[in-house]
Amino acid sequence: MPDLSQALFEDSHGTRIAIEVTAGAKAESFPAGYNEWRKVIGCRVAAPALEGRANKAVIALVSGTLKVPASSVSIQSGQLSSLKKVLVSGMKKEDALHCLEQFF
Repeated sequence: MPDLSQALFEDSHGTRIAIEVTAGAKAESFPAGYNEWRKVIGCRVAAPALEGRANKAVIALVSGTLKVPASSVSIQSGQLSSLKKVLVSGMKKEDALHCLEQFF
């Protein structure tokens, strides 16, 4: 099992997750693997990277996987990039790690 903890960062607001998004994928999934070189968790969304559609799909997918409201998830950096930092407000790093490790 990969060490996902290197892609998670806890601060006073919650946990930030480093993800790498593939937009326009045939099937949606999060987590969709782990890139040990970049220290990011993969995320595949069917929505195209157009007019913020992929970002909205990322928020919905992350919130569904972690079982938190979509309003608790926001993209902190990388709005126009495939590499993003997603903040899950109010969630501890160990709780997010426990949820994500179930998929590996």
